[in-house]
Amino acid sequence: MGKDNTLIENIIKILRQETKKDSSLIDLIIEEYGQSPYLILIACLLSLRAKDAITIHTCQTLFNKVKTPKKLISLPIKELEKIIFKGGFYKQKAKMLHEVSKILLTKYDGTVPNEISELLRIKGIGRKTANLVLGKAFNIPSICVDIHVHRISNRLGIIKTKTSEETEKELAKIIPKKYCIEWNNLLVIWGQKKCTPRNPKCSRCALKSICHRNIPVKLLHQA
Repeated sequence: MGKDNTLIENIIKILRQETKKDSSLIDLIIEEYGQSPYLILIACLLSLRAKDAITIHTCQTLFNKVKTPKKLISLPIKELEKIIFKGGFYKQKAKMLHEVSKILLTKYDGTVPNEISELLRIKGIGRKTANLVLGKAFNIPSICVDIHVHRISNRLGIIKTKTSEETEKELAKIIPKKYCIEWNNLLVIWGQKKCTPRNPKCSRCALKSICHRNIPVKLLHQA
């Protein structure tokens, strides 16, 4: 096992232990509604620029009414806006959910495609959402890069990138496939709990001893 693999294994092991009582937004959706690709996709889209606590409540309210693309587009836009209002950007999101659902019905027989190239053809779906859907809905190894994954992967020092696209490419080189889906899960929870954007709780971080943010520059050069 190479040096990078050993480090990744250590990070995974530590974060599994530290986050074992926590669940990500999408895991909560799966726990309540099953591994439905459509509901997972809708939850991902609703979570954009919204807090998880609000998104989960919004999803529950919406999914108790509709669970298929056909049912969603039968819901008047104004009613959909009222349901997702608290999540912010509700007008744009209501329109997007309608458009995505219509495309799924007209081009994919109402099913969510399980190929990234096809997902990215659908307006409103970016790489982050596409990779998360592939991993969580279809168990296809994929690295979903959001702000937490980008920030923490760089803080740890396992990569040095400036954009999410670069981060995805570099992580794909060092994260074993069996950990690709889990990497996002663990880092999102850790980014919300400990490794926050501002004032990260470094002194109480279980990764402190292996995080480059906390290792003196001299020691980094010697490593």
